[in-house]
Amino acid sequence: MANMPHTTMTSDKLADNAKNPYFGSLAALTSLFFIWGFITSLNDILIPHLKAVFTLNYAQAMLIQFCFFTAYFVVSMPSGYLVERIGFKGGIITGLSIAGLGCLFFYPAAGRHSYPLFLAAFFVLASGITLLQVAANPYVTILGRPETASSRLTMTQAFNSLGTTIAPYFGALFILSAAVKTADEIKLLSVEELSAYQAAQAAVVQNPYLVLAAVLFLIAGIFAAIKLPEVKVADPHVQQAADGAVHKSAWHYRHLVLGAVGIFVYVGAEVSIGSFLVNYLAQPAISGLAEHEAAKYVSLYWGGAMVGRFVGAIVMRNIRPGKVLAFNALAASVLVVASMAGSGPVAMWAILAVGLCNSVMFPTLFSLAVNGLGKNTGQGSGILCAAIVGGAIVPVVQGLFADRFGIQPAFFIPVLCYLYIVYYGWKGHRFVS
Repeated sequence: MANMPHTTMTSDKLADNAKNPYFGSLAALTSLFFIWGFITSLNDILIPHLKAVFTLNYAQAMLIQFCFFTAYFVVSMPSGYLVERIGFKGGIITGLSIAGLGCLFFYPAAGRHSYPLFLAAFFVLASGITLLQVAANPYVTILGRPETASSRLTMTQAFNSLGTTIAPYFGALFILSAAVKTADEIKLLSVEELSAYQAAQAAVVQNPYLVLAAVLFLIAGIFAAIKLPEVKVADPHVQQAADGAVHKSAWHYRHLVLGAVGIFVYVGAEVSIGSFLVNYLAQPAISGLAEHEAAKYVSLYWGGAMVGRFVGAIVMRNIRPGKVLAFNALAASVLVVASMAGSGPVAMWAILAVGLCNSVMFPTLFSLAVNGLGKNTGQGSGILCAAIVGGAIVPVVQGLFADRFGIQPAFFIPVLCYLYIVYYGWKGHRFVS
């Protein structure tokens, strides 16, 4: 292993501490957080577009998130073993390449006007992003002092939120700008008109994802060319169990298992809200916005997470991460209830403000859950990334309730998710060997 000196790296010094040996590596890693945030948030724009194109109900439209986030469950554990074999850098390059292939699969899916092919493309794309997360998240926690891991990961996650903030505007301009005909209007089209219409709708999706594929392959090439620290999680200088105890499996750590549940419900809640936002804001009782206009407000939801992460990275240097997590989760649950009970601007801005509360949740849950795992950190990271499957299951559950009871009452699902996170931040994260 390369003999890397262990210097202090705090999140607020990333910009001015260029002499730190890990500065360049952390700066390069932020590009990964940005790109997978951008791609994940773009799903929120494709959902209403494909829902209209294929005339889907809410539950059927949520199959997009189901296929996307199911990849985390299927691929995370194998990814953990792969990263152990080929290293963090190899995992990053492989993940970028797989994600690029997934973007390329959108071309035939759109060309053949096939919803099942779209779902398959989402799965492949998410498989690459899963491998990226399994490699990059623990890598960031390792590149610096353990006590600043939550702050450091929160800072890099802020650039993930920058991607999620920009993507809805990108999608509104290049995807939702094309008017989608209703099922009755499509029936009135001639064969030639239908062919032209389907070709136009296909191009709306094909071109943006071809660009994304090119970007992913380019970044993979850049990471193949640059040098990254060869840090291994089993190195006693990097990771050591908090009380000196070493378990044979990460599953034996209670705070990790509870943290995995926390990741499951957090991602489920965040993705559910983001997935329904365009349709929710289009409701006459909420704001009555056209879909392409509502899509722009989705950026505020994700933008709140970006701002909150920059602030949270500083706050958690002085306040225990568990308390910050519990406070944010409680505030999020209150805001969702307010949106459910309200209407008009109150309901609209309450649900958008949840993004600010979401800000520190994932990085804080992740860093608290892997705390003290020692040589089991790699396995723990795989378990936590597998728990991101909550983004596949929770939106579908909420979609079923939305179809039966209406979109607004169905938001009680995220409320339950946030209440569990309150418990984990307050008590459940405490290390028990």
